[in-house]
Amino acid sequence: MRGTQVTDFPLDQALRSTLAILAKVGPDDLDAPTPCASWDVRALVNHFVGTARWWAAIVAGAEAPDAAAGEDAAAGEDYAAGDFVAAYEESIRLAVTAFGAEGALDKTVRLPFGEFPGAVLRDLAATEQFTHGWDLARAIGYSADLDPELASWLLSLARPAISDAFRGPDGQAMFGPVTEAPAGAGPADQLAAFLGRRV
Repeated sequence: MRGTQVTDFPLDQALRSTLAILAKVGPDDLDAPTPCASWDVRALVNHFVGTARWWAAIVAGAEAPDAAAGEDAAAGEDYAAGDFVAAYEESIRLAVTAFGAEGALDKTVRLPFGEFPGAVLRDLAATEQFTHGWDLARAIGYSADLDPELASWLLSLARPAISDAFRGPDGQAMFGPVTEAPAGAGPADQLAAFLGRRV
């Protein structure tokens, strides 16, 4: 899957990239392992469908009660048990609407791990959602060479923004330690490796 350029609204582009992979997931895929060691496909789907809604709520003014709020966004919701494509389409609608609202990108949002302009949160959300699309593609055996231009752009933002303070063991930190992408790896693989995936 190749894009042609980074749009003026990269979050929508990232969400649509992941939606295209999600649409290929069948019931038999839900128990498959993913590059996120603590999640199978079912848990991964529940996570990113839920966190897309969490990002939307946060930028719209909801408070994050603790650092695990994003991780717990899908708690009690088994999106994968139903029409998960429709559920994610609703998540996309909520996220795009929230970040597209007047003033959303300029406002300062306080999270447990810092204060961020809305534009930075948008890019963090885009990176998170796009990379989970990569996780999903790898899990179901689909090409993970996703939108090279968008992946390159997200990587250029992630390198200066994601420090070791955000890294740690799987399931305990937002990102794992940096891994090395193999020679000739595409931008999506390079981004995944930077965020701690084994490529």
